[in-house]
Amino acid sequence: MENLSFADLKLNKQLVMATEEQGFTVPTPIQAKAIPAILAGHDVLGIAQTGTGKTAAYVLPILMDLKYAQGENPRALILAPTRELVMQIDDHIKSLAKYTDLRHACLFGGIGTKRQIEELEKGSDIIVSTPARFMEIYLAGYIYPKKIKYLVLDEADKMLDMGFMRQIRQVQEVIPSKRHNLLFSATFSEKIERIADEFLEFPMRIEASVQASTSGTIAQYKYAVPNFKTKLNLLRHILQDKDELNRVLIFVKSKERAENMYKYLDRVLDLDDTIKVIHGNKGQNTRTNAMEAFKEGKVRILVATDVVARGIDVTMVSHVINFDIPILYEDYVHRIGRTGRADNEGVAISFFDAAEEYHVNKIEELIKMEIPMKFIPNSVFIEPTEHEEKQVILKEIDHQKRTENPDFQGAFHEKKRVILEKKLAEQGIKINKKPKLKAYEAKKLSWNSKTNSKSKKAGGRSYKKKYSDY
Repeated sequence: MENLSFADLKLNKQLVMATEEQGFTVPTPIQAKAIPAILAGHDVLGIAQTGTGKTAAYVLPILMDLKYAQGENPRALILAPTRELVMQIDDHIKSLAKYTDLRHACLFGGIGTKRQIEELEKGSDIIVSTPARFMEIYLAGYIYPKKIKYLVLDEADKMLDMGFMRQIRQVQEVIPSKRHNLLFSATFSEKIERIADEFLEFPMRIEASVQASTSGTIAQYKYAVPNFKTKLNLLRHILQDKDELNRVLIFVKSKERAENMYKYLDRVLDLDDTIKVIHGNKGQNTRTNAMEAFKEGKVRILVATDVVARGIDVTMVSHVINFDIPILYEDYVHRIGRTGRADNEGVAISFFDAAEEYHVNKIEELIKMEIPMKFIPNSVFIEPTEHEEKQVILKEIDHQKRTENPDFQGAFHEKKRVILEKKLAEQGIKINKKPKLKAYEAKKLSWNSKTNSKSKKAGGRSYKKKYSDY
C-alpha cells in the first residue's frame, strides 16, 4: 500500500498526468481504498477526516468511467451542502479532468440562475450542486436527469443538519433508480447510518481513519475564559504574533457575531493588517473574493461562520481559532480540519466559558482525546463578567443539567432545597437524602417545617411527615 501509485489504481494516462501536476504522487488511504471499489461497481460509504483527499477519491473513478464528453445531459450528479464546498469540488474536477474533454457545471444559490442555465445548455457530463438549486433548475425544465448513473452525497451529515433531507429525497425521485451511489463524510453517526441504509445498496464501507478523529498534524489547545470581553482581549493578544499566526481562520457562532468581530479586529489591529469576513448574509461575489484573497495569502485573518467550515480548501492555514465552541460537535472536526492539511502542521485553539465547558467535554468524548489546557497570560486583562452575560451563562448551565437529568429543577430550586435542608437540620431532624425530591414532597416538607406539626387533615386524608422519603 505504501508504494502504490495512481497508475497502479488502473487510472488512465490523462488522469495520472493531472494528479502528478497537482502534486499528488501517492494516493491517500481513502483514495487507495475507494477508487478500486468504485471502479468495481460497488456503492461506497466512505468515512475519512477532512483534508485526506475524499473529493479525489470519488472524482477520479467517476472521470475514469465517464471517459469523454457524450451528449448534452449529465451522467453524474454530486450534491454538497454549501456554495463554497460546491465550488471547491468543481475546482477539483477542473484540475483532474484537464486532459479530458469532460464538461462540468457548478450550481448553487445566492445568485441568479441565468448564467448557470447557460452553462447547462452547452452540455454537461457532471453537475456539482446544492440540493435546493438542482431542484430549482430541474423544475424550471433545464435539466434532463434520466442519463445520470452516479449520485454522490458529499458531507451528508451537514446536509442533514441544514435540513436538506427533503430536497435530497426529491432528487432521488427524479433521477434513475438504477445508479451508482456514493456517500462520503468526515464523520459517521446514527444519522449517517440511517441515510446510508436509505440511499445505498449493499455498500462497501471504507474507513480511512477513526470516526470523528482529528489529524495528527494539528496541535490542539483550549483556554478557559470567563466572559466575552476577556475572549476579545485574549484573541487580540494571540493575534499579535504575525510571524507565527500568518494565516488565521477564526470561527464564530453567528452572522452577527462574525460581522461585529470583523469590525472590532479591523479597529484594534495594525493598519497594515489584512482581515476579511465571510458568512451567509454576504453576497456570493464578496464571499468568493474573500476566499480567494485568503487562499493567495493577501489576507492574514478570515472571520467565518460554520457555513464555510467544510468549504475552505487552503493548505497553508497556520491557525484555527474557535472563538465560540460549536454545539454540533462534528463541526469541531471540520473547523480544525482547515489547518494541518496536506501533511502541513497546524494549530487549533479553542476559547470556552463556563456554559461552553459542557460542549468541550462532549467534543473530547467524540474525538476520544482530552484537549490540553493553556492558561490566560498575565498580560491579558480579565474583564469582570457583566450581570446580563452571567445570567445567560447560568441559564445555559441549567439547561445543560436539565438535559443530563430531566429531574433537575434549576438553580433557584436547588437554592430553595438547601435552605429547607438547613431549617430541618436546625430542628434536629435527620435527613436521609435521595437523588430525587418530588414536588408534592417538597411542599409537604416545607409546610411541616413551618408548623412543626406531625400531620394535617385535608379533604378527609391524613398527610404524615416522612423524612425517610426525602
